Amino acid sequence: MKADYQIEKGLPVASSDERIIEADLFGEGEWRKKGEDEFTLEFERGVATYPLPQQTIYLTPKSELRFIYGDAKGAVIQLGEHVGSGGAPCYAELNELLGKHTAILGSTGAGKSGTVAAVIHSILERGQIASHEHWHPQIIILDPHNEYGKAFPAHRRLSTDEGSLKLPYWLLDLEESLSLFIGKTEFAATSQSNIVKNALIAAREEAAEKLGLDRSLLTVDSPIPYVIGDSSGLDNFGKKDDELYTEGLIGAINQQRPSNKAQKDHEDYNKVIRKIDSLLKDGRLKFMMESWDEAEDPLPTIVNQFLTQQTTVQIVDLSGVPNEVAGVASAAIARIVFQLKVWQTEAERQNSPVLLVCEEAHRYVPNRGEAQYEAAQSAVRRIAKEGRKYGVGLLLVSQRPSEVEATVLSQCNSWIVLRITNDADREHVRSVLPDSMSGLTKMLSGLRRQEAIFVGQAATLPTRVMIRSLSEDQLPRSNDVDFDKGWQSEALTIGQISAVVRKWRYQSK
Repeated sequence: MKADYQIEKGLPVASSDERIIEADLFGEGEWRKKGEDEFTLEFERGVATYPLPQQTIYLTPKSELRFIYGDAKGAVIQLGEHVGSGGAPCYAELNELLGKHTAILGSTGAGKSGTVAAVIHSILERGQIASHEHWHPQIIILDPHNEYGKAFPAHRRLSTDEGSLKLPYWLLDLEESLSLFIGKTEFAATSQSNIVKNALIAAREEAAEKLGLDRSLLTVDSPIPYVIGDSSGLDNFGKKDDELYTEGLIGAINQQRPSNKAQKDHEDYNKVIRKIDSLLKDGRLKFMMESWDEAEDPLPTIVNQFLTQQTTVQIVDLSGVPNEVAGVASAAIARIVFQLKVWQTEAERQNSPVLLVCEEAHRYVPNRGEAQYEAAQSAVRRIAKEGRKYGVGLLLVSQRPSEVEATVLSQCNSWIVLRITNDADREHVRSVLPDSMSGLTKMLSGLRRQEAIFVGQAATLPTRVMIRSLSEDQLPRSNDVDFDKGWQSEALTIGQISAVVRKWRYQSK
């Protein structure tokens, strides 16, 4: 019908198999003779020769796709297989993937954790595949749900419930200390901030003398262990048994008090001390609030938790960390790793790069300006901006990309995007992708489980990939509950409930 109308009007009629499409150009290839009767397709990103109008367009056959996608050069790892390519492997350029940061995004149930595990397993396997004599990756996973331990049996687990995670208060810098000791509601209180800052300087200088360190070279952020002190028995004027208490950080706070007895003039000092006291009494924070024993310098041992020759994967289980200090804890870990790399020599950095995996990134670096997240945002943001110069790679993982701090997400140069059904999240992903690739987001809601769009500098071409399958023992622990199977069991007894209540009360698993 349409063709008849076009003929009557004297308009050109397209053939039945002709289509008009809008295409983005990503690269070009050329068949070259390799041997007597052998040809190879040499492909590279970027376009030097552009097609002209009216030139015929042909679909790329699977044989050519295998040449394009399978022609991996340099240090690469296999992510999976290209969809629609006849099984052509999908490779990622390792240095681009890790050195310039990558985001793994997708809705709940799309396969994010499995994708993270696939990437890490591919990294661990590269040493054997490439026949490296020595292969010792340094990978740190911030695991908020305790799910990755199952996937990496040879890993080292750092957790609060086992007491293996040590992140003492004295390790925190000024920004993190303010977040911990003042809290989100009082963060902007200048007077309290000054009280804590002055007390930190005094406490660190006193501890530096005990350790034989040059106090003139120290700053308020220097990681010097100091005693926190004891707030029990203090009156509203900082006195204990009619004597001003002067020990540790609490004592340094007291020594700043005014000499008068006006209650209102002492309120800011008392607020800070009450907050410290509440932290000391919270059993969940023992990993952070355990006081220094004034013996040897514990800093090298603390750092060795995260960067060690004992294993390649360190999993930091943050499932037992209260939400109000989760941001501070993750910030401290990120900053410790980054600061160590900053102060290493160039040769040391080259020999020991680190990958930091931030699972549930929207929890630690949210796109909000609340004070409790400020320290984490600052630490991860600095790695995102400067990490590649110092050998710290970032792997951001989130099910709500629209809630991740925009500056951090935009610093990623490669993206593995699984199924996303939320319109706001899809739009946010589209906004951070390069203009030429943003159209790929239209297919995100229709992706299968473990299927993803892989774009960015680590990809040969923007592509649709099926992430590699892993055996059951290589996958993270699933948190999904089988209702049908669960309801076939007997209901909880009073004894079982009592056991759960005991763990609940003592905040211990």
